[in-house]
Amino acid sequence: MPQKNMVSWSAMIACYAKNGKPLEAFDVFRDMMTHVLLPNSVTMVSVVQACAALGALEQGKLLHGYILRKGLDSILPVLSALVTMYARCGALELGRRVFDQMGKRDVVAWNSMISSYGIHGFGAKAIETFREMIQHGVSPSPITFVSVLGACSHAGLVEEGKQLFDSMWKEHKIYPSVEHYACMVDLLGRANQLEEAAIIIQDMRIEPGPKVWGSLLGSCRIHCNVELAERASRRLFELEPTNAGNYVLLADIYAEAKMWDEVKQVRKLLEAKGLRKVSGCSMIEVKRKIYSLQSVDEINFQIEQIHALLIKLSMEMKQNGYVPDTRIVLYDLDEEEKERILLGHSEKLAVAFGLINSSKGDPIRISKNLRLCEDCHSFTKLISKYTDREILVRDINRFHHFTNGVCSCGDYW
Repeated sequence: MPQKNMVSWSAMIACYAKNGKPLEAFDVFRDMMTHVLLPNSVTMVSVVQACAALGALEQGKLLHGYILRKGLDSILPVLSALVTMYARCGALELGRRVFDQMGKRDVVAWNSMISSYGIHGFGAKAIETFREMIQHGVSPSPITFVSVLGACSHAGLVEEGKQLFDSMWKEHKIYPSVEHYACMVDLLGRANQLEEAAIIIQDMRIEPGPKVWGSLLGSCRIHCNVELAERASRRLFELEPTNAGNYVLLADIYAEAKMWDEVKQVRKLLEAKGLRKVSGCSMIEVKRKIYSLQSVDEINFQIEQIHALLIKLSMEMKQNGYVPDTRIVLYDLDEEEKERILLGHSEKLAVAFGLINSSKGDPIRISKNLRLCEDCHSFTKLISKYTDREILVRDINRFHHFTNGVCSCGDYW
């Protein structure tokens, strides 16, 4: 474009922010600022959303300061974005403070607070906030129910979730969509009520689609239900033939069940279709700079130091009871090689990077693009105790707050 104005810059930032490219959104934002263009409220919503995706708390605080200085703190979409940003950066109490200071709240603001409690595993608080919203005369939207049902799922509140789902049409005249059914399947599946989840799918009046079947397959992965996993994956292979994640999940389930021939068949199918598993990637903010670490990362300038620290920590923790969970490595390798692969997981690299580059006592905040694996979960619990550090990891599902060897999820994720 020969000339760019605020609308074109904002559109480009929003495109990156909404398509899973938060780092690129920040780059465009910085480029825009060098052109001495002052961002408006629309621009700030997109940048704050990008910040939330990265889990970059210090950057978020700088943006919040700019919003206050420019008088944009009276605009509801900006404030709602700030609530979500703080929660997704692990500072839930700051998000609540922004929410409490809002003079007026629309349904988007309430949804932001409900979903914030949900990703942190505070299901009861999410339901309480939902009821508070109703008392204030704000009608829930379909997104409200996605948020509150998701909160019930993360907290294992099955009966409460069922009641809320039933109330959608009976009390609020909102007909459940695919997203709501996916939440219910996820809620029941996580709680190991897989047969009931399958019945819900069977009784749906609309086409289940990949979200619903994906929720069922993910639950089968948690509870190693091979029969239902095969049923769900057959439908997913038809609906999403190029989604490698579905094949990997099925292979994980077969591996857990020690069905190694089936694991090999799924891997051959992946290779035949030319599909590749999405690589694990973890983001960490250190001294207001954002770093990205990939699984088996060989690019980071401190990679040798990171590996050395991880090996040292692993050896010391083994003496205190840590046993690497090599079941999740699907390759036919000896145990030592499997352990080496596990130490290359991106969240472990990010934790080590944080330990090396942050001051003693500072919390370590990490966001990951995939579900946290069982071994990394156990490893990080022990690291938090062994190093006396607070470690926050946001995976694709929820927040894990590790302190003194315990995780806020209660090992339910």
